[in-house]
Amino acid sequence: MEYIETQVKDAVACCYINRNEVKNALNRTVIDELGAKIGSLCKDNGVRALIIAGSGDNFAAGADIVAMADQHPHETLQWSFNDVYNLIDELPIPTFAAIKGYALGGGLELALACDFRVCHSDARLGFPEITLGIIPGAGGTQRLPRLIGLSHAKEMIYSGRFIDAEKALQWGLCDRVTGDDPVIEAEAMAQSMIVRPPLALQAAKKSIMFGADSSLKQGLEYEALSFAILFSTYDQKEGMHAFMEKRKPRFKGI
Repeated sequence: MEYIETQVKDAVACCYINRNEVKNALNRTVIDELGAKIGSLCKDNGVRALIIAGSGDNFAAGADIVAMADQHPHETLQWSFNDVYNLIDELPIPTFAAIKGYALGGGLELALACDFRVCHSDARLGFPEITLGIIPGAGGTQRLPRLIGLSHAKEMIYSGRFIDAEKALQWGLCDRVTGDDPVIEAEAMAQSMIVRPPLALQAAKKSIMFGADSSLKQGLEYEALSFAILFSTYDQKEGMHAFMEKRKPRFKGI
């Protein structure tokens, strides 16, 4: 692949966007490569968590404006990143965006498609699309309000101004701020989760995501069903018997 580099360590895969000459700006080739790589990684049952990061000094400084400037509406729809961002959003494993430098526009939308965002203290996040006569077009107007609330989301999108990592933490846009490599912090978070039984972890994520787009009644029904189904698994029996026997459980993902 031309723009995506991958490392897998202790069941955690990290995909690096490598287009440093343009601050890792995203185009359709980058997104296609990222989607293909994530698809191949998730076919490997040994991968239990995914981290997306940018090589160099930035996460991703938005979409490639040069490639977009003269597009017609139909071309823009064909160029959309939503297919890959939705793929990331729907992965059954924990996902992390490790952000340093700029995460802007389509880059921030990529981070929003992940479960968690870990920021370096120098990170700058924003949606500058309004300054170009457009709006976020790959989830920004939809995922951001769900995450940080309508008022903060409107402020970011209407103004086009960037916020720093500390404000992102205050608003709930990021989950950790570190002065070190955010990939290391994301790896630590991932490791604390993937020691848990895989089927229960998948069920927890699916139940949370289902509930986020459903009524409370529907969400409760889905949760109860998922809870009950886990009682058919080896890991549920192992976890509860290990608790009663005061020993460490040995989960198998079955």
